[in-house]
Amino acid sequence: MPTSFNTSVIEEFRANAGKVGGPFAGSDLLLLTTTGARSGAERTTPLGYVRHGDTLLVVGSAMGAPQHPDWYHNLLAHPLVQVELGTRTFEALAVPAEGARREELFAHVLRVEPGYAEYQARTSRPLPVVVLERAEPDAWEAPRRIDNLADKLTEVHTWLRGQLRQVSAEVEAHFTARAAQVGPGEPAAPSLGLQIRQRCLAFCQTLEFHHTSEDAHLFPGIAHHHPHLAATFERLRDEHRRVARIQGELASLLSGIGVAEPRRFRTELARMSAELNAHLDYEEEALLPLLADVPWPPAPPERTARDRRP
Repeated sequence: MPTSFNTSVIEEFRANAGKVGGPFAGSDLLLLTTTGARSGAERTTPLGYVRHGDTLLVVGSAMGAPQHPDWYHNLLAHPLVQVELGTRTFEALAVPAEGARREELFAHVLRVEPGYAEYQARTSRPLPVVVLERAEPDAWEAPRRIDNLADKLTEVHTWLRGQLRQVSAEVEAHFTARAAQVGPGEPAAPSLGLQIRQRCLAFCQTLEFHHTSEDAHLFPGIAHHHPHLAATFERLRDEHRRVARIQGELASLLSGIGVAEPRRFRTELARMSAELNAHLDYEEEALLPLLADVPWPPAPPERTARDRRP
């Protein structure tokens, strides 16, 4: 549960377009909402942030406490988080930095906010530096216009494809650095374990939610108006089940990247990516023409005369 101090900061932040007084006056502040690792409940925490290119950095300082803060444990279990920045609210992917990347980013944080050095001096644990990456196109800028359900489906698929490409790119970076280690005195390969894990976990959780929503709501709604497409929806449901198995294989594969044989690993990852992309392609071919005339977001249901009674 948030403390009364945090609650007052959150209320002031939301009432004043992201501006607060007291100890946070003049600071760059955001609200981070995570999903509880064990409870599954949403938790909102006010945090200072530092910009780094087109990403935002938050530090798990807990003011130098010996343990990582709860919000950090939450985002390890559920990498997709909600960020409130000024008057904007959007989804982000939380990726803790590791190794040399963490040192580089923490040095950047200290140049902008030197006070974090005092927090680091109070504890023996390295303060986590978490990168909040765009989980939506142009998330830090003006949002793209979504007029219909076809646009929304395309947006979700674009994000999923982007995450697949990023996993592949990070895997390549890992193997390239590993191949460059020609002797015991050479620099170690970059530690990408957490980075790859977070991206894969976020991808799998989003895909599972997306497919569950389609099976429970989207497909029955469309099938009601297009009964002649029954075979199409049955194929999509079968593909959802096959994709769920691929997700499990992908997670298992990535968990062993540290000891994997590069050629076999690349081959398996390429096969899984091809199957997932083929499913997304077929779904778009089958559904986008049907969804182009469905407004998004949906209009609220009309209230009846009984609903309008005081």
